[in-house]
Amino acid sequence: MNETFIPASNYIRKKWYVIDCKDERLGRISSSIVGLLSGKIKPYYHPAIDVGDYVILINADALKFDREIERRYVFQPGRPGSSLKTIVNALPKQIIEKAIYGMMPNGLAKKQLSNRLKIYLGSDHPHNAQNPVKIDNLETFPNNL
Repeated sequence: MNETFIPASNYIRKKWYVIDCKDERLGRISSSIVGLLSGKIKPYYHPAIDVGDYVILINADALKFDREIERRYVFQPGRPGSSLKTIVNALPKQIIEKAIYGMMPNGLAKKQLSNRLKIYLGSDHPHNAQNPVKIDNLETFPNNL
């Protein structure tokens, strides 16, 4: 008889990771962050249990966007004059949060995204007490666990 391993709440220890966004592309870095936040890179991942980690993004203002385009979003459709809003690339925190939120699978990790993802425009962050692990190369990181 097969027995499925389901991690208990005392088995899970959440880690903290620091990622420097300087000269990184939005789509590349977002797909790597989704794996960390949802816990899919862990060997004991289970979709019904929250096994994701915390991610700290520094230098978010130096993130590279694919191109400088005006993004238009429709708020309150059917209301003339106030429904179409233009969002520029001057708000990197909101753009990063929206990109990562759209890539996350539905579940516990997506609901707690705002608690787990910390975005700072500068290079300083107040989370030194958690002993975060600095990730230098995102392409090779999941293979080094």
